[in-house]
Amino acid sequence: MEDLELESSQPLFLTPEGHKRLQDELARLTTEKRAEIAERIRESKDHGEYSEDNSELDEVKIEQAIVENRINELKAVLSSADILTNDQIPTDRVGLGSKVAVKDADRSVAFSIRMVASVEADPDNDLISEESPMGQALMGKKVGEIADFEAPAGKLKYEVTKISR
Repeated sequence: MEDLELESSQPLFLTPEGHKRLQDELARLTTEKRAEIAERIRESKDHGEYSEDNSELDEVKIEQAIVENRINELKAVLSSADILTNDQIPTDRVGLGSKVAVKDADRSVAFSIRMVASVEADPDNDLISEESPMGQALMGKKVGEIADFEAPAGKLKYEVTKISR
């Protein structure tokens, strides 16, 4: 994960669902994943494979460092995050936490996304970062307005058709 810039003066807002997902990930990493990695290291030592040319052990240690880094990132995010309440999620315009129905202005393809902070973004599950090109274009738009932005596929135009919580 890239720098989270948690020292910024703006608070980090998470949706309740995003907060729970990050808590669940932290719990899984600290209990299951740490134990799994420790067991794999023990097995390498027990089999006498603890030598300089043990590439499997090196891979496990790299994985361990990645997991520990992610644990530290999650702890930092969760300790500084504020959870959005329904009252803080706008429905008159697109804002953080809003569920937004959009229609491709050129092809009439419709879909819905939820606008989230970058730390909980997951485009595969329609959770779009407010910092992404699409997110930036949609932020502040009202129903009926068009958001246009550059994407890898070229210039896209989406009409906001509905905003909800």
